[in-house]
Amino acid sequence: MLVSAVASSPSGLRDLLPPELAAVDDPREVAPADARELTKVLLRRLATLEEGTREYSYVRSTLVEMNLSLVRFAIRRFDSHREPKEDLLQVGALGLIKAIDRFDPEVGVEFTTFALPTVLGEIRRHFRDTTWAVHVPRRLQELRITLARAQERLSQRLDRAPTVAELAEHVGISEEEVVEGLTAANGHTAGSLEGGGEEGDGPGALADHLGEDDRELDLVEDLVALKPLVAALPERERLILSMRFCEDMTQSQIGARLGLSQMHVSRLLSRTLRQLRQGMEAA
Repeated sequence: MLVSAVASSPSGLRDLLPPELAAVDDPREVAPADARELTKVLLRRLATLEEGTREYSYVRSTLVEMNLSLVRFAIRRFDSHREPKEDLLQVGALGLIKAIDRFDPEVGVEFTTFALPTVLGEIRRHFRDTTWAVHVPRRLQELRITLARAQERLSQRLDRAPTVAELAEHVGISEEEVVEGLTAANGHTAGSLEGGGEEGDGPGALADHLGEDDRELDLVEDLVALKPLVAALPERERLILSMRFCEDMTQSQIGARLGLSQMHVSRLLSRTLRQLRQGMEAA
């Protein structure tokens, strides 16, 4: 896990810490009101410490642990997503760390006011960059969100699904851009070709209903081109072809029926096939 609990300070460090931090046994157990006040004190303290020191790392880690409730509050906005909450907590914690590192206590802004947009931004960036089934340009990812919100508002107002023209007018973009955004939304999730419908009612795996190349169709063009070439052959050669490839007779059986030697049948068959092949290549 990215953020580890700091239930107690490192050995020998507690005596070096300010009283307000030395008294904290577990930052996660601090009451919200106390956490806000202590966060202000620790942020001011962090600004005076040298980065990379043990005390700096401990104060920073304590601030993270103490404000993880802010991250949990932020990820509630994404309850509709299927992403595991633990993963979102880690992503939000990254945003919290960035907020702590960037915060300036002298500006006079509440830390939560500064940190919440940073945490939300980190989570949204995670969804935008890592949870799409296929790569979609950022512009279309953001357009998808805008269109989803517009669809929800218009559906409530119109009591029906909005048309492309209505969406375009509401958002202030062209109908072509709306279509592009709605099409891009299909890249957010992907279904398995092996997946079926509801248990007992589904039509079977999707792969079973997808078309594929019919290899037999490739023969149609060849047969059409071959037909006049066969028709132009002498009757004996046509008969040999029929017995060999339609009746599946051996060369010996063909020779016995026609009163020819097997060798003679072989030469006639080879000459006929070579003639047909040359005619196909010239066609």
